[in-house]
Amino acid sequence: MALTELDKQLLWHPYTSMSHPTPHYVVEGANGCHIQLADGRQLIDGMSSWWSVIHGYNHPDINQAIHNQVDQFAHVMFGGLTHQPAIELAQKLVAMTPDSLTRVFFSDSGSVSVEVALKMAIQYWHTQGKTSKQHFATPRSGYHGDTFAAMSVCDPVNGMHSMFNQALTPQYFVAPPPTGLDAPVDQDYLDSIRALFEEQHEQLAGFIIEPVVQNAGGMRFYNPAYLDALRALCDEFDILLIFDEIATGFGRTGKLFATEHSQIEPDIMCLGKALTGGYITLAATITSDKVALGISSDGGVFMHGPTFMGNALACSAANASLSLVQSYDIEHKVGQIHTWLEQALTPCEALAQVSSVRCLGAIGVVELHESVSLHDIQPLFVEQGVWVRPFGKLIYLMPPYIISEAQIHTLGKAIYRVIEQHFNA
Repeated sequence: MALTELDKQLLWHPYTSMSHPTPHYVVEGANGCHIQLADGRQLIDGMSSWWSVIHGYNHPDINQAIHNQVDQFAHVMFGGLTHQPAIELAQKLVAMTPDSLTRVFFSDSGSVSVEVALKMAIQYWHTQGKTSKQHFATPRSGYHGDTFAAMSVCDPVNGMHSMFNQALTPQYFVAPPPTGLDAPVDQDYLDSIRALFEEQHEQLAGFIIEPVVQNAGGMRFYNPAYLDALRALCDEFDILLIFDEIATGFGRTGKLFATEHSQIEPDIMCLGKALTGGYITLAATITSDKVALGISSDGGVFMHGPTFMGNALACSAANASLSLVQSYDIEHKVGQIHTWLEQALTPCEALAQVSSVRCLGAIGVVELHESVSLHDIQPLFVEQGVWVRPFGKLIYLMPPYIISEAQIHTLGKAIYRVIEQHFNA
């Protein structure tokens, strides 16, 4: 039986129906910016495998780091034991992230790093005697993962988790930040957050937000000045500020971290996706001495401990990935990609089906007037020799940083042709 048929019978893929599955393509190899299908076709990858493979596939430096580590040991429990790859990775993360973030907690995935951040915030306030601080505020149009606490701070109406609302902890939602990187700050918007804080601050342990870009909630870009204002409000009302940099971290927005577009630092930052260059799942929740030592006062322990925490193979891959990031001039490298994306995607503005085109760093977005069917449109991209996976009204690119100008223009032309083909069929 063909592998694709076995796949349909046995495997449940992300966001996919078992009775009416979207097409899946068997991958035989991947190198650089190309995915090699088993039928011989090569696809230019515009997705970085859900935004994680920032150095391209099969990178020799990361390959070698994993080979070296597996010859020593692949994993040991992190309870009572430690190892050089984890210590080295923590050193790198503390050096790269905002100065106030000094303590690193490793976990398995981005969603779990959010769970950890929420638990950190609640436990911190518990040790401060403010045991009523058990809830969170967050903007609508946000997305923070698919596990239960993470789902509770995702958009409860327009997000993908609305059917679970009765099972989730109720949280406090504000409107999404007004769009436009250079749009003037809307004081009425900030006043609405202040009003919520005034009324509910005794219940609020933290405010969680994706800095500068709300990603899976609509690829919405907003003015970083809102982050500065949020920092001041959180300080005023004793609320921890949590940045979810899982998608934006390690250069995606043109800065090493999206927080660098602002003048402030969060109390807790969540990292994942590109942390290992897309090789092995790993995430980190980084916090300040204030939070870490607050939780640990009088010998207190943080109540979380994943089995594969600090996995040595994953930490080794991450160390190699971050060394590559540090070798880049991120602002120049990603700025160049930004220019190429604008050039490649701007022609789509002429299509009647297109509502807008916008780019930030290594993110390029073509927003349509109506949603597309992934089942129908995905094969059209494969026929064009590219791997692009839209959602809703959005056809977007988040390519690897090693991509060439020619490859980006190929991706842009494919998007133009597929929009024409899909809507005129």
